[in-house]
Amino acid sequence: MSKQPVVQLEGISKSIGNKTIIDQLSFELYSGEVVGFLGPNGAGKTTTIRMIVGLMAPTSGRILIQGVDIEQDFESAIQHIGAIVENPELYKYMSGYKNLVHYARMVEGVTEERINEVVELVGLTNRIEQKVKTYSLGMRQRLGLAQALLHQPRLLILDEPTNGLDPAGIREFRDYLRHVAEKEDVCVLVSSHLLSEIELMCDRTLIIQSGKLIGQKQIQLEEESKTEQQLVQFEVSPVEKAIGLLPSPYNTNHQPTTDGFVIEMERDAIPKLVQKLVEKEIEIFGVETRVKSLEEEFLEITGGRSVD
Repeated sequence: MSKQPVVQLEGISKSIGNKTIIDQLSFELYSGEVVGFLGPNGAGKTTTIRMIVGLMAPTSGRILIQGVDIEQDFESAIQHIGAIVENPELYKYMSGYKNLVHYARMVEGVTEERINEVVELVGLTNRIEQKVKTYSLGMRQRLGLAQALLHQPRLLILDEPTNGLDPAGIREFRDYLRHVAEKEDVCVLVSSHLLSEIELMCDRTLIIQSGKLIGQKQIQLEEESKTEQQLVQFEVSPVEKAIGLLPSPYNTNHQPTTDGFVIEMERDAIPKLVQKLVEKEIEIFGVETRVKSLEEEFLEITGGRSVD
């Protein structure tokens, strides 16, 4: 991860009339990472994105893109940003290649070599000369991704990029997005309501509520997560006797189930607890471990409010 952030939000606030929409919001985004941007309905997610791309000015604070203040030097800052909002706007009667040539004319320095490079990057080499009207929705999304990458942005913003895609299309787009982040060393900010997809797609998440950053989660690989706190479900008999043997803090922080209990503990502590229960003649029928899902953490952090 780069030491120099691609994006810096420093104490951003936005008020309209007497209503504060964004309240002292600060975070940083880095090259090569895919970051999920989550929040309940009305949390201020869209407003934040609009301020990042310069469509709305903050009431206070500042936003830096590659170290450039977007309010003080909009043209220099915005050249580092690419974006897709839901389904990209494309000319369906033109080929995919001609669509890219058309958009390339709007930006200085985009060469034919660069067009071919992004076409290969998103896996459209064999279909790029065909008309967009013959493309599946997933292919159009990938063409939109190529379009957003033409000018080699440092930040790629995707707002609900998998809307309308079937499961196979979502997985395909996810794989290409991970490939793009690594190959182009671009920072990707993804806003979506599909928490399960965000968990598979992203390196970390930012959760906002009422305009404030209320949570961050580093999404780790399964092997890396083994040192984290995990939910552990014990299936035992007799249940009441087993619960009575739980040491502190598990004796007060457990969740009873029909045939046992669930506690949150470190992986290394599991064998010791199993040994203690066996020594006290507790029958153990099952021990299942799992890390809290993003959905569980989101609902816990936000109090169960829906994600937009």
